[in-house]
Amino acid sequence: MTTFLRLLGVAVLSAGPAMAQDRPPLSEVGRITEGLIETAIAYEIGERCEPIDGRRLQGIAFLLSLNAHARSLGYSPQEIEAYIDNEEEKDRLEAIARQRLRDMGAVEGQPDTYCAVGREEIGRNSQIGKLLAD
Repeated sequence: MTTFLRLLGVAVLSAGPAMAQDRPPLSEVGRITEGLIETAIAYEIGERCEPIDGRRLQGIAFLLSLNAHARSLGYSPQEIEAYIDNEEEKDRLEAIARQRLRDMGAVEGQPDTYCAVGREEIGRNSQIGKLLAD
């Protein structure tokens, strides 16, 4: 699941200078963390449900939008990269994503349950669903 966080690193390459200001750690910026969790869920569904694929270009575009949001809040490329590379934060977000998947009905070792969750999200046109193709 850590692949999704590494993809966000691509977005850092296009960043410009940041504004200096007081701001919370990126781990406390809801739009960023929720976006990463949603991306992780979509990635996991795409990996575990053979008929459903992750929409890679959509995923990259979404991750770039998260980077742009972080940049608009004044975070530097170095701060964003440090957040992406933080192993504890990766583990935390992955644990949240896995728990949400379980709460949504996905069962480890049962690919059909991941497919059902994926199809539900696609049908709802949720952010997770927008990152998947059936």
